Amino acid sequence: MLEVENLSCGYGSQPIVKEVSFSVQSGEIMCLLGPNGAGKTTLFKTLLAFLKPLGGTVKIKGQSTEGWSRQMLARAVGYVPQAHGAPFPFSVFDVVTMGRTAHLGLFASPSSKDRSIADEALQRLQITYLRDRTYTELSGGERQMVLIARALAQQPDILIMDEPTSNLDFGNQIRMLEQIRLLSNRGMTVVMTSHFPDHAFLCSDKVALLRRGLPFLAGSVQEVVTSDNLKSAYGIDVEIAELTAATGENVKTCVPLMRTEGQLLEGLS
Repeated sequence: MLEVENLSCGYGSQPIVKEVSFSVQSGEIMCLLGPNGAGKTTLFKTLLAFLKPLGGTVKIKGQSTEGWSRQMLARAVGYVPQAHGAPFPFSVFDVVTMGRTAHLGLFASPSSKDRSIADEALQRLQITYLRDRTYTELSGGERQMVLIARALAQQPDILIMDEPTSNLDFGNQIRMLEQIRLLSNRGMTVVMTSHFPDHAFLCSDKVALLRRGLPFLAGSVQEVVTSDNLKSAYGIDVEIAELTAATGENVKTCVPLMRTEGQLLEGLS
């Protein structure tokens, strides 16, 4: 579905991300990990054609996206930003209907079919109770769900999500990850960023890891999310612990190893 081959991206002629390669198939979730400043946002901007690649190619369904119009790309790729501030107090339904813009002519208004698709997106995420609420009055978690509904209304093949659990409490983080997994189960290809490696264990099929000054890593969760790889990316000691849940399922989690006062003082000397 989405293929990235030797992609380099950055600003001007200065590359920030170099020679990145990975692929994500229909129904798969890829979690993009990495510290602040490693280039996650730059990579996303390039995938979304906000930035022109400095090298390499991005393909969707085997076709290079070079030269695609903004509308053509919007029909294939939906984007859920980390935060969104509406300039006007639109209703939730109006915000979701905006996802149909990619399918409208220059001066066209949403048709009854477009409105029906917007309603279906709200139903799919089980948030029809928000339909007539004012978007700017919603909580952070509710806004995130509305933005996903807006992206679904585009009817894209691929969903790119920038920190979908950002600013959510623990319970809403898990609910968000459950919704993302449901989308993938229905055939959606999802690429998401997260600051929490545990999220890769919870819902991802593949992981990509950006590390400043080190080679890009991409592969299965087991291959990429290791103690050594996380230490090389984040600069802290991490252990991967495995436990058996009440359901009998084996569950992995990342356990950071906090340094003692003596070790902290030694690091400063």
